Amino acid sequence: MRKSVESEPHTHELSASGNSQVPAAALGSGDSSVPRADEVGDARLVERARGGDDHAFASLVARYERKLIRVLTRLVRDEELARDLAQETFWKVYTRLDRFDTGRRFGPWLFRVGVNLGLDWLRRRDSTPPSSLDGVNGDGRRAFDLPDPDPRLQAEVAQEVQFILERVPVAYRTILVLRDLEGFSSAEVAAIVGRREATVRWKLAKAREMFREHWERRQDGTRREATYGRSSL
Repeated sequence: MRKSVESEPHTHELSASGNSQVPAAALGSGDSSVPRADEVGDARLVERARGGDDHAFASLVARYERKLIRVLTRLVRDEELARDLAQETFWKVYTRLDRFDTGRRFGPWLFRVGVNLGLDWLRRRDSTPPSSLDGVNGDGRRAFDLPDPDPRLQAEVAQEVQFILERVPVAYRTILVLRDLEGFSSAEVAAIVGRREATVRWKLAKAREMFREHWERRQDGTRREATYGRSSL
């Protein structure tokens, strides 16, 4: 049976073997001198978690869980699987906290672990994508956001975007999802994928061009089908 990492008022389960529980209560005990979880930086929470404060790690889970699941869902195209991969990501990170360099940012490290797990799954499924990003060479509205509030139209466009994304090679698609759909900065994407920022910018430009070309071909095909349908009436 699959278990997903879900935020709850009192407990947060992270299980690789089914026997590890991390309490998810907020930091502090009501004392105004103790900062709330959302006021504490990631590095401080990591240090507390290393010292055995499971509440601190649960706060990190709550801080990043939704965004991680969104990224993984767009990568593997299965929300339930994405939740499983997110759980595995948090478990791996939890067991490796002693290896984390607190001079670096926690978020990119977490997403690097998660994205690599997603790519590993794609490799096992397709036997073609790279096993991880390590093996790949080389304010306003986010891209693809739809201004029209009609939820039916939004759903149609979201489905079309996903269809096109699947046709972009996984190494480029990953960068496109992280930068344009999830809003990470180029520097953050570089930290996640383990590449120089200049390389990320180049791959992003290439990914956007691939997406645009696929999108235009798709729309041209749709228009031709509509024209042919009308002329045959």
